[in-house]
Amino acid sequence: MVRGDPTESYAEIPRYLHRPVVIVDGSFLKAAYHGTFLTASCQDAGGHILSLAYTIVDSENNASWQWFYEKFKKAYGVRDKICFVSDRHQSIIRAILVIFPDLPHYACMWHLWKNIKENFRRNQLQLREIYYAMARAYIMQDFDYYMAEVNRIDHRVKTYLYEIGCSKWSRAHSTSNRTMTMTSNIAESLNLATKDARDLPVTRLLEEMCKLIEKWNYDKSKEALYTNTKLTAKYESILADNLEIALHKMVRPSSDYLHTVTHMGKTFIICIKAKTCTCQQFQLDELPCPHALAVLHKKGLDGDDYSSLYYTKENMIKT
Repeated sequence: MVRGDPTESYAEIPRYLHRPVVIVDGSFLKAAYHGTFLTASCQDAGGHILSLAYTIVDSENNASWQWFYEKFKKAYGVRDKICFVSDRHQSIIRAILVIFPDLPHYACMWHLWKNIKENFRRNQLQLREIYYAMARAYIMQDFDYYMAEVNRIDHRVKTYLYEIGCSKWSRAHSTSNRTMTMTSNIAESLNLATKDARDLPVTRLLEEMCKLIEKWNYDKSKEALYTNTKLTAKYESILADNLEIALHKMVRPSSDYLHTVTHMGKTFIICIKAKTCTCQQFQLDELPCPHALAVLHKKGLDGDDYSSLYYTKENMIKT
């Protein structure tokens, strides 16, 4: 609960919208009067769920989702680089177009695959691996390769995906940086955490939500205080994995900032000043890729210093 002067309280709320990738979802209530539980969440610097808003409505429909987004916009406004990720529920799509017409809205990669499975029954085992590799691809060359494979296996799936729009689900086509968020998994995790509470009467459900969020906040603040690295544990681990790969690559400097990295016949150009790599991973994840880490390691530089502020212990403490 936000206490104190209302104007000051609402002015403080936007800073809690830590990573500007908002996951929205709706789940059914199982108590006597039913209803639907709508949620909006993002991730904090530790990769944990950060609940932004939740409410109970009669059902998932145009009116309920539009009302939810109106309240969300009133509380948080519109900040730079914000985007939404959800399933393909038509009321969610419509509400975002009405309330946030200029903001990107992406389809959850996992839910989209469920739709493909329901609509196209052939060769699903072959398609699944190719589809996920295609959605996760960082560069157009890789995307085009996987899409050609999809077309070879079942051309109808290619048509279906193009009709949705590649920019809605493909990382290589994305118009906004989702900082590795390709699914609405945190919403599914929130649904799992509230599974038993959604059996309760409405007032009890809201009480349980308050308790859950209080516990999460306490646990995360303790984790942040005991973190002794610049980045949080999740992203330090990713950097460590990338560094292990980086040690096997050959680095050739072109200037103080530009370097060429080669490995297994492939060549990549890294600019450590601009924090870019031709593999696109460095700039899209906002975390040094193995090619960039090969350069940083050779120069005796720390990968933490070339990572997004989103992933730092300092920002985890703030949220």
